[in-house]
Amino acid sequence: MNRPEKGALAKYWSLDPNTVFLNHGSFGATPTYVLEEQTKIRSRIEEDPVRFFERDYMPMMKESREYLSRFLNAELNGMTFVKNATEGVNTVLRSIELKQGDEIIVPNHSYQACWNAVDFVTERAGAKTVVVEIPFRLDSEDEIIDLVLDEVTDRTVLAMIDTVTSPTGIRMPFERLVSKLQNKGVDVLLDAAHGPGMVPLDLSSLNVAYCTGNCHKWICTPKGSAFLHIREDRKSRIRPLVIGHGASLEGTIQERFEFEFGWPGTQDPSPWLCIPKAIEHIGKLVDGGWSGIMHLNRDLVLRGREVICDALGTEPPVPDSMVASIASVEMPEEGEVGAMSIEGDPYHNFLLDEYGIQVPVFPWMHHGVRYIRISAHLYNHLDEYLFLAEALRKDN
Repeated sequence: MNRPEKGALAKYWSLDPNTVFLNHGSFGATPTYVLEEQTKIRSRIEEDPVRFFERDYMPMMKESREYLSRFLNAELNGMTFVKNATEGVNTVLRSIELKQGDEIIVPNHSYQACWNAVDFVTERAGAKTVVVEIPFRLDSEDEIIDLVLDEVTDRTVLAMIDTVTSPTGIRMPFERLVSKLQNKGVDVLLDAAHGPGMVPLDLSSLNVAYCTGNCHKWICTPKGSAFLHIREDRKSRIRPLVIGHGASLEGTIQERFEFEFGWPGTQDPSPWLCIPKAIEHIGKLVDGGWSGIMHLNRDLVLRGREVICDALGTEPPVPDSMVASIASVEMPEEGEVGAMSIEGDPYHNFLLDEYGIQVPVFPWMHHGVRYIRISAHLYNHLDEYLFLAEALRKDN
């Protein structure tokens, strides 16, 4: 098998040229220009760490918050940073005061780490995790909306909804779900781990109670860069996971909010401080800016999904309208499907070791199947998905 062609913009990334990298969705990949910016920031810190953290840190963090807030059309005063969306989800869940009998809605397509966090807080409080059983194969987003709303009761206090589901690669109708749930008096925690730079996000229009999302995925900042946005009327309820100096600060609610979240202790702020440069740099790589990027990535992953489905002898599981920049397809096999393993799925490891293809294959016990999930970003080329399809045909 001849090695596949790379995308024309792959030169802006430092990805291994011998690897067919179809897994942007797991951890992202950062362009060399942004990594160089991170190095500059780290050098500036180390020139005089005390001066940096006393004089430069908070103004520079505010500049990044302002830039990201404009990108997401979000209220600046509700924007803060966390290291990843899982931390953002935990921050909200560990802060809200649950009573015995309260219910939190979780679709069965949710990211397992965040689902585990819901189970942790409900079990501790004597509350209940209400799992919405949504099939993998769907004809329309209306099916999802009906299934979620059917689980709302007078005890429902929160629903955790994805923008795009991580294991199953489905673009959720999150705009409609946020509106309908909150109209019923149910707060929504929007898990936008696959959100910024992947799908259009307008947080002011959504007016969602809580939203957390990664910047190190589709915006391509360095690893450990994410945000948590809290609506003004919910801000006093949410405290950071790490309680530090900010807890004793005398000031306004806003000042305390910014200091508590902005100063949890010594940490490397460079991933967050790279947000402006990452958005600016990548947005200039194609005509149409970020809107054009989202369109190109979605178009490529849809074409990739088509060739993978053909190779596996199956049909696309959801309509094109329910796909963003990742897509999952069932693997053809029989037998019991267990939990995920930290060592990785054997077939995932086989594709990497035998063909140099980096693509996730994982069991999803909630549906009883294994999925193969492809991603698309600007460095990818259709030839890479054709290469994967050829490998799948040879070994299935």
